[in-house]
Amino acid sequence: MSKSTQSDKGDKLWAIMAVVSGLGAAKVTNKLLSTGWKASTGRKPPANPADPDVSIGEAVAWSIATGALVALARMFVQRRAADYFVKSVGRLPKQLEKDA
Repeated sequence: MSKSTQSDKGDKLWAIMAVVSGLGAAKVTNKLLSTGWKASTGRKPPANPADPDVSIGEAVAWSIATGALVALARMFVQRRAADYFVKSVGRLPKQLEKDA
């Protein structure tokens, strides 16, 4: 197998790792946030913050919390996955190589 074919397979593996780890992090974080929201407010979090029946304050608070914390969780998990990828393959995936 040529080096470029191995490189392509590695980058495809990274794409799968990035998607799976990102989705997993988002799901776990959302579950934790929902549990915390219910514990602190006594209500379920808004299913759709854009719904006019949801107060603007609640919609903004939920959107900020989920947006920021899910993005952070995905970033941390994907960094760990990148470390694992480097240890396994010996290089960063093309998608994470430093900009010129």
